Amino acid sequence: VRTSELEWQLRAIRTPERAQASAWFFKTAPGQYGHWDTFYGVSVPDQRKLIRGYRDLSLKEIQKLLESEYHEARLCACLILVDQYKRGDEAQKQAVFEFYLKNTKRINNWDLVDSSASYIVGAHLGDGALPALKKLAHSDNLWERRIAMLSCLYNICEGKAEPALSIATILVNDSHDLIQKAVGWMVREVGKRVGQEV
Repeated sequence: VRTSELEWQLRAIRTPERAQASAWFFKTAPGQYGHWDTFYGVSVPDQRKLIRGYRDLSLKEIQKLLESEYHEARLCACLILVDQYKRGDEAQKQAVFEFYLKNTKRINNWDLVDSSASYIVGAHLGDGALPALKKLAHSDNLWERRIAMLSCLYNICEGKAEPALSIATILVNDSHDLIQKAVGWMVREVGKRVGQEV
């Protein structure tokens, strides 16, 4: 199974020191947002190199990566999905988009969201993003709310501020620090990239 090969390669290049540092960085202590997460200890550049040999994994295989207890396996899954979306025809883009939204519970840390949401959800919804993003923004799931906010980066890069400002209005009083940071980040991006149109 190719997903087993990929995880074997992750294990082969892991370092205990990086795993320990990642556990601290991603807040895995009891009561923190990543308290259950587990790390191999592999850098993101190394993961990006590694996935080049797995760009054609089926969605069924990617599902196995998303179900891994290891953070890096799930990030590899997200990076592969982004690559497949960018390279895919319309049918594949639709399949990746639907798959992504079905698996938001496994896209469950801020870096997984930030490396994928705008490239898949934002890109796919385009100018019609707002209804779907509003639904995500009202979710009880922390990561779906962050997906809603980060997906707006696609529109911002296209010079369109409305989706980001609308979602920011919904989330501005969110109690979670990770949502507050996402809102602040996207509002700043609107200021930098859209400027006078806002």
